[in-house]
Amino acid sequence: MSERIRASVCMATYRGAEFVAEQIESIVAQLGPDDELVIVDDCSPDDTVAVIIETVARLEESRVFLTRTDHNVGYVRAFEAAIRRSRGRFVFLSDQDDVWTPGRHEAMIAGLARSLVVAGNHSILGRNGARLWYPPLRSSTSQRPRLNLFAILIGYRPYFGCAMGFRREAIEGGILPIPSYVSESHDVWIAITGNVRRSIRHLELDVVERRLHDTNQTPLGIRSLGTIVRARRMFLRLIAEAVRRASRAPRPPRTSAEPSK
Repeated sequence: MSERIRASVCMATYRGAEFVAEQIESIVAQLGPDDELVIVDDCSPDDTVAVIIETVARLEESRVFLTRTDHNVGYVRAFEAAIRRSRGRFVFLSDQDDVWTPGRHEAMIAGLARSLVVAGNHSILGRNGARLWYPPLRSSTSQRPRLNLFAILIGYRPYFGCAMGFRREAIEGGILPIPSYVSESHDVWIAITGNVRRSIRHLELDVVERRLHDTNQTPLGIRSLGTIVRARRMFLRLIAEAVRRASRAPRPPRTSAEPSK
């Protein structure tokens, strides 16, 4: 069965009852017959699970698989659980409260044709293509891993999990297990893995519309200096760990020099 799954979308949910139905609808509208949506709910105390079940039933969907953690483990570990449950050759991450842009799914699969990791841009839902202050990803920097790693360290490279995906070959001994000291920024860990292995593709497309609200898991405001310093120390530690794992990993697929469309 797993050999026939083309792509897995991994979603972690927690207190997502208000928006999760719209996100599920935007995802399944783009899934192919051999794709799946894997949802791990992190013990939501609200009606998130009930909304998911009702939405799946209303859409008469057989490609959605829902499980629930035994206790609240945090969104990084919930995503890790979803990745472990995935079966597809290509794996994509999805937040519970965003909306996928039309054509995103196939564009990102195409982006993984010759790369282990793909990352696209995002816009803000309801703001006509507007973004946060982050500079957009450019296809020209796909082949510049050292620059990308430096940009990560100074906070200038906008890698967001909701706009990222990776090949199954990148999982075992690479992305997973996510280091135990990572309680946030799992998306940065994935980006570091792709850059260290010199196999990442930047898409210039807006592949998701992010919904901004008071309960976003990713902080929206400027962080304190102490928080920023701790995060950069963690990123340095993650780079070292990615280098260690890369030394033992099979050679990644050849990267493509073709520009993204």
